[in-house]
Amino acid sequence: MPAYIVSMVNVNDLEKYKQYAALAGDAARKYGGKFLARGGEREVLEGKLAYTRVVIAEFENMDAARQFYRSPEYQAARLHRLDAADFNAVLTVGA
Repeated sequence: MPAYIVSMVNVNDLEKYKQYAALAGDAARKYGGKFLARGGEREVLEGKLAYTRVVIAEFENMDAARQFYRSPEYQAARLHRLDAADFNAVLTVGA
């Protein structure tokens, strides 16, 4: 069953975030992930959304998504993001 990492992001330092995004993308592909949404146009349909960027990455299953997130490649990419963005992420199973 597919699994998704859904991230809500406010970018504070675009140059650092671009480094993160490039490295994170490479890591996701290495672990079988693909991006379904990556910070494009968005519209709030209900409620309030305090984030300007929504990222959705799809993986084969929960274990593959966890393997990606815990991988040395992603953790190295993550270091570029820590001071570059306010970032929240959740891992969820698909239907």
